[in-house]
Formats: sequence, structure tokens, C-alpha cells
Amino acid sequence: MSYEVRQHPAGARGTARPATPRPQTNDGPTRHLRPRRVQRALVFLGAGALAVPLLAGCTEEDQAGSPLAPQDIAPVARDLVADGGTLKWAVDAVPETLNTFQADADAGTSRIAQAVLPSMFRLDAFGRPVANPAYLESAKVIETEPRQVVLYKLNQQAVWSDGREIGAADFVAQWRALSGKNSAYWTARNAGYDRIAKIERGASDLEVRVTFSRPYADWKSLFSPLYPKDVMGTPDAFNDGARRKLKVTAGPFKVEKIDTAKKDVVLTRNPRWWGKPAKLNQIVLHAVARDKRAAALADGSVDLAEIDAADAQRIDLANRAKGTGTPLQGAGGKTSVKKLRDWALAHGFDSDQVRVGRTKLRKAITRYLEQQQELREVEVRKSLEPTYTQLALNGSTGPLADERVRRAVARALDRTELARLVLTPLGLPAVPVGSHLALSGQAAYADNSGAIGDQDAKEAQALLADAGWVRGGPLKEQKKGEKAAGPERRTEDISEGGDDGEYIVGEEDDGKGHEDRHGDGKGHGGADGGGEGHEDRHGDGKGHGGADGDGKGEHEESAGEGESAGDGDGHGSEHADRHLAQEGKHGGAPGAYAPKGTAAPAAAPAGPLAKDGKPLALRFVLPSGPGSETLNSVAERISAMLEQVGIRATITKVSDESYFKDHIAAGDYDLALYSWPSSAFPATDARPVYAKPVPAADGSVNVEQNYTRVGTDQVDQLFDQAATTLDEDEARDLIRKADARIWAAAGSIPLYQRPQLVGARKNLVNAGAFGFQTPIYEDMGFLKKGAKVSPSPDQG
Repeated sequence: MSYEVRQHPAGARGTARPATPRPQTNDGPTRHLRPRRVQRALVFLGAGALAVPLLAGCTEEDQAGSPLAPQDIAPVARDLVADGGTLKWAVDAVPETLNTFQADADAGTSRIAQAVLPSMFRLDAFGRPVANPAYLESAKVIETEPRQVVLYKLNQQAVWSDGREIGAADFVAQWRALSGKNSAYWTARNAGYDRIAKIERGASDLEVRVTFSRPYADWKSLFSPLYPKDVMGTPDAFNDGARRKLKVTAGPFKVEKIDTAKKDVVLTRNPRWWGKPAKLNQIVLHAVARDKRAAALADGSVDLAEIDAADAQRIDLANRAKGTGTPLQGAGGKTSVKKLRDWALAHGFDSDQVRVGRTKLRKAITRYLEQQQELREVEVRKSLEPTYTQLALNGSTGPLADERVRRAVARALDRTELARLVLTPLGLPAVPVGSHLALSGQAAYADNSGAIGDQDAKEAQALLADAGWVRGGPLKEQKKGEKAAGPERRTEDISEGGDDGEYIVGEEDDGKGHEDRHGDGKGHGGADGGGEGHEDRHGDGKGHGGADGDGKGEHEESAGEGESAGDGDGHGSEHADRHLAQEGKHGGAPGAYAPKGTAAPAAAPAGPLAKDGKPLALRFVLPSGPGSETLNSVAERISAMLEQVGIRATITKVSDESYFKDHIAAGDYDLALYSWPSSAFPATDARPVYAKPVPAADGSVNVEQNYTRVGTDQVDQLFDQAATTLDEDEARDLIRKADARIWAAAGSIPLYQRPQLVGARKNLVNAGAFGFQTPIYEDMGFLKKGAKVSPSPDQG
């Protein structure tokens, strides 16, 4: 899975707002990546009638640009939304805690917090923080000398659900809990709060003065969400009091109950809410596994759910004029088991599902067709997540410890091709991400990829030659027990399957087709059906023609039909042998190229390069579980690109459980794919991701969240300067400079923004694929009878 690997390491990327996320390793929905971004935390929109914000174009001077895709939420004015009703919203799991600042908080935790708690700031359609008028009249820096002072003027109507006014006491309690000075509080992180010197009441109860001990540029990241002093006031209350209940809230909804048996979190209207009343009576967050969501949307057990590309394709198919079609009308009412299997595989059935007899298979297909009819009431809403997938290069050891080799890898990649592989089949803009620290539309965004340069095979080969890697060099026979270049390969967690879960792109083994290299017996097509990792079960463009396997496990009823299960050809991917585009404009910072005069091979080498008797071979580690198809396709395409310049990439699949903990975090890989959430506060949130590793007192190395182990003092200094300047333009420029230097170091290569696919009931409005922007929970609801949704500008 690309994961968004949803395990967040303590202190993952983010301020002490919500717990921070760790990289996602499944380009699918977020798994436990606790959101510092408040789990991809989308913040709120403004109150009042909801209209799709026009994503204004940018001037030539404005490098930030606009979001590549707008949100897709079926927006309508509040007067067209019916009063009442229950929205059933799929989540990955019932949250373990309702405290976003704890290490085991997840996306569900953040979603609940958005609906029931105050946030001083929320994100707009451009992923930029804006004051939340439901809680703030204003918030600004009123003094910079001798210390920075921020004055918050609170909305005079803002009260907690117990009737108490929101005020300075709540700010003080949260600061003390998250300052890091009291270890009895089990906090995930304290960034920002540790810079506060004091908090006091202003001229009235509605004013809060926050004085900082050191300047803090990202002060808008604080107190979002804000918990009542009852939760933050003592370590016991913080650690245990808000894990399964929130007695006091201050949003349009309140937490009614958590039903672990039914896997539900029930939110109901807050009677003390002072804003425009919520249209819905209830929001029920219901835990549904990713592979069960199409069925849940079909039977009505959920109305809204993040889905993978395969389910999105299925819903689109159900809504076509001719429908899905049926294979059940053979001569005499019988259809051969082979034809049933072919049809089932072509429509996304797993190979295990078709390894049954005809009667069971007919029943499964019948149920599928019934669900297709039910899915005609559902549509796909799509945008791009505020998250990007990157290629990580472990610079701590092996060939990639040499910056020239890392740069050569970067110059070998056609990032536009990779973006198209994932996004074009979904109808989303396939534009490579140009920054490590922001996404298009966000204030800090600028395409700094020129610091490394575009794809250029000759430049890549010249860099490798300068680093001493030459074609046809002598190879030493590796002695038993000798460690090869790069991290040592772990054996205990290699996934089961062909070749022990390992294969090399472009090589066939004993005449087996490409599908056997996956070890799962499936045919994996070259085109990636879109969607990523965790949520993409079948959206990888696999060719599912032909019957599955050799018919083993087939029931007796299928015997004697005169139909052989046959040997599925799987239509294996051929892209490893395809000639990939090698053109690319020269450009980039000094050092991105080999020294002038370095000879470069005239054509792609016939085999891998070698140095000191060892071949230039890299271990490309991937997760092996459901939802990893997209990452597999991307990794294969990358490996084929690297092969063109003489770098041999061996793909090794490991269990999902060990992928992050035992490989990414432990540094046991050469190449890997995982995703990072974008942040509105990169000076704070991104610094630990790119900080230069430093030796610890015990001899170990502290890498924080820099899992590539590549960092520089210069980058650290730029982050520190950006975090302390109160000039927003200066801070933006410093972040852009830091990004350019991160590109030049080539520790990680941003590839593409992840797709956001949401299945939604057609009459559900003001909800769907939110993109950067935080939802307005009080505006969500169901369309009044007879009312219609006007198409958004981008939809015509």
C-alpha cells in the first residue's frame, strides 16, 4: 500500500495539533496516518450558503498557481437542502481516541473533531489557513518587540455545550498540556506550543493574549482544534478522559455515542450551536473495510465513502446507459464456467472468487449484477488529495550514499509519464508535483524540480560514469555471507509468492509470464487503473482475460462440461520492454550534472553498470498486500526507466505489517514508494521530514522522520529561519529555497498528487471529494425533492 500507511509514528509530521502522520505507503486512503494535517485534515469552509469557490488563475509572478483539481461536493445553497436525515459516512475504523493530540489518533478522530470542536483557523480551497468566523472575530500579531504577541478576539456567541463561554482558560489548559514541560501528558508532539511564554485574558473575556518566547511564523496552526479545559486540565483527563467520549463540545454536532459493537460513532445536532443549524439530524461514522464499500453503497448501509479506482470504475459502469451487461444468458440457460470466469475476472472479481463451481459463480455474478443496479443511485466525486507520492532513495549506505547516483536516478525518471500512469485513467490532471513542501495552489508552492533537471538519460549515464559506475566492468563473485551493496536484505518478512516475493523488471524466470513475478497468479497490466495503493484493489489496469489457473479447487458440477479452465495468460505487463521517452530539457542547479567532458554512453547499456567488482543493483521494497497494485505498476515503470541507464532495480515485496516499521523507518531499503501529506505550515511540519540526521549519545542516529537519511545543514537553517520570521512573504521565499536544496540533494523525488475518489448518494449535497478545503458539516444534507444541483464551472 502506498500506504498512507496509516501508522503514525509519534511525532510524525505535524504540529501538536493533532497527532502527526507518518508517510502513507499505500496510495490509497489514509490508514493510520494520523493526521497532523489533521489527518489530511481538511479544515472548514465558511458558513452560510455554500458555493463552489472559483479557483482563480495565477499571474506569471505567482508561482503558487491554483489547485490542479477543484473539490467535487455537489454544492448547493442551504435553502435547497432538506431539513433532517442521517448521513452514513464510511471510515476505516472506529477511532481508538477522540483526542487528536494522542499518538493513536487517526482520520476518524480528526473528522469527529472537525464536526464537534472549535478550530481557530481552517483551510480554504487553496490549502491556506483562514480565520474561522464561527469562533473568531479576528486574530493577529499585535506586537513583535520585545516579544511576539497574538491577540485573539473570540466570537461573543461561542460557547461550550455546557453553556460556558469559550475563553482564555481553555487556551491556557491546552498550552500547558502540549508545551512538553509535563511528561505526564501523553502527547504526540508539542511543536509551536513549546514557544509560548504565557497566555492571559485580554481587555475582556472575549480576548485572549498569547505571548511567545520566540517568534513563531506558524502561530495560525495552534488551537485547531481547541479542547475544553475539562479535557486538557489534568494529565488523567488528557490521557484517558477523551478517548471514548467527549462530554463537552462546541461545534454544529456533538458526540452522542460510540457503539463499538455496531462499529458506529453517532454525532447529533448540538442544541447550543450558535451558527446556522445543521441540516442533518445525525452523522453516523460507520467502519467499513475498503473492499466492502461498493457493496455498502449499493445496499444503503453507507451514503458516502472513499473508494478505490476499481470501485469507481464499477460505479461508472453501473451508470452507463447500457448498464453492465450479463453473462448469464447462455444457450439453454447455461453459460460455460470458462465464460463465467472470464466475465467475472474482467469485472474485478478476485482470482480466488472465481475458483468455484458454476452454481456458486452464477450466484456471485447474480449478486454483483443486483448491486450494479443499486449502484445506479450512487455517483463518483473526484478531486486530488492534499497528499503526494514520492520515490524515496535511502542515502545512508550503498550506491545511493553517493549524491551523483541519486541524481542519476532522478534524471532517469519521466515523472510526467508516471503521473499519467496513475491519474489519466481517472480523468484527473496528470501534472507531476514540483515541490516537497507544498502542492499547487498553496502559498509556498513553486516548481523547483529544475534544481535537479528533467529526464535526460545521457545526463544520468554521465553522472554514473563520473561516480565510477561503468559498463562492462569486472564483477567479483560474491562470497557466501558477503553483504551486497545497499541495505541488508531481510528474509523473515518477505511475502510469499513467486521468487520469494522478489523479481527484476525486464527478466523472465523459467519462461513464466510477468504475472508470476507478482507471486499472486494474477495478470498485472501495464496501465495502472488509477487510484493508489490502499484503496486500489483492481484499478491497476490488469488484463483479466482467460480463465484462472488450472481449475484447481473447481467443484464437481463444473466437470464434464467440455470446458477447460485453461491457462490464463494474464496479459502481463509489457511496459518493462517498452522504449521509454528519454528526451528532457536540460536545466537545473549546478551539481545536478556530471562534470563537463564526462563521457556518456551513446545508448542504453546492455546490462547493469559495475564498480569495484559489484553491479549497480538497487533493492526496491514494496508492500505486498491488497491495494498495492498501483504502487507495483509505478515501481515497475520506474525500474524500466532505471534499466535504460544501466541501473538494475530488484523489486522485493514484504508484508504490509513490516513495510514501514522494519524497512522504511529502519532504513532497510534502497528505493521505496510512500506518500506524505501536504501542510499549510511547512516550516513546522516538514522540518522533521528533511532534517539532517544527527548522531545520538548512545551511538545511534536520530533521523526524526527523515527516512531517506539525506539532509543538509543549509536546509535545516532555512527551515529554522522560515519558522521564526513573521514576514509571510519572506517565510514563503525561505521555504521555496529550502525545497530547491532538497531537490538538489535528491533524497526523495515527488511524483504525483494522489487521487481522491468518493462514492456518494446522488441526492447527497455539499459533501464528497473535498480536496484541500475543510467541509462545512452544518451544510451537508440531502437535496430537497424537485431541487437540482447546478453544475460547477469546471463541469460545464
